[in-house]
Amino acid sequence: MDSNMIELDGSLGGGQVLRTALTLSMITERAFRMRRVRATRRLPGLQRQHLTAVLAAMEICGATAEGAELGSETLAFRPGSIGAGEYRFDIGSAGSATLVLQTLLPALLQASVPCRIRVCGGTHNPLAPPFEFIERSWLPLLRRMGAQADVQLLHHGFMPAGGGELEFTTQPSRLSPLKLPTRGELIGRRATVLLGQLPRRIANRELEQARKRLKLVEEDLLCLELSNTSGPGNVLLLEFACEQLTEIISAVGHPRVRAEAVADIAIEQARIWLGSSAAVTKYLADQLLVPIALAGRGSFTTTHLSTHMESSFSIIESFLPVRFTVHVLGDALVQVDCAQIPGELT
Repeated sequence: MDSNMIELDGSLGGGQVLRTALTLSMITERAFRMRRVRATRRLPGLQRQHLTAVLAAMEICGATAEGAELGSETLAFRPGSIGAGEYRFDIGSAGSATLVLQTLLPALLQASVPCRIRVCGGTHNPLAPPFEFIERSWLPLLRRMGAQADVQLLHHGFMPAGGGELEFTTQPSRLSPLKLPTRGELIGRRATVLLGQLPRRIANRELEQARKRLKLVEEDLLCLELSNTSGPGNVLLLEFACEQLTEIISAVGHPRVRAEAVADIAIEQARIWLGSSAAVTKYLADQLLVPIALAGRGSFTTTHLSTHMESSFSIIESFLPVRFTVHVLGDALVQVDCAQIPGELT
């Protein structure tokens, strides 16, 4: 057994712990072995979007791997140095292209020259951030930290057809700390339905539910009927622009779920966040952990400590000399702090 290899338990969470390990392995050039990959999921092991992230990471940093195949529940990953250039990766299904992007982008900021990546797959699917979340919520905060990166949507891709495509570019960047104690005043909000090859009445019902329950006005409602999708699909996007950040909360339509029930999924998440004084939702909180750890320190408030966050703490602390602490400040309000371990360099 390789004594220098970091040993990780993949059953601590789903695909996020794998993606986090891949990102940090590329950056630190530290090898890892993950056993029991997604062991608690209905379909354990590497599925297509996870395998695409692994293969993409291998290509970008010249890594070798054992277990890089569909269904594998053990992965040994040995990275080389991060390369640069132009790449294209195809998931081959409606698996999330945005999650592959989030795996690669922080690592590519460490490259010595600009990079351009295209990822094909699903751009709007359940259990993954939609493209708009990346574009308007996550990436602006990374830019505030010093990241030089851009992203654009080339083609929408819904479940189950997929066929979506996005492209992102990076410039060599160094991240600085981020502190988000509050979100600031709410300065704008909007409900948007993206509708592909489905009747307009579905969008109307979702928007009406959002209007009633969030007390929106007609000017806050928008339906975008898409003509370039590979298959049918729809997603409701609730956008809240605040002084310090923008949150995108979403829900994806399902064939046997009423439009009002789909809307309620996003509405309930929004009401929990809006009813608190937390800066970010639990979803954006999950996605800020790696960037603030790479910066060496940072903090934010969120509504509660999720199991995703707890598992991510363990993975990140295995690769980087940082420690996370959590302080409960009140009902539906916790503060997450990341600090560098004294005497050690990131």
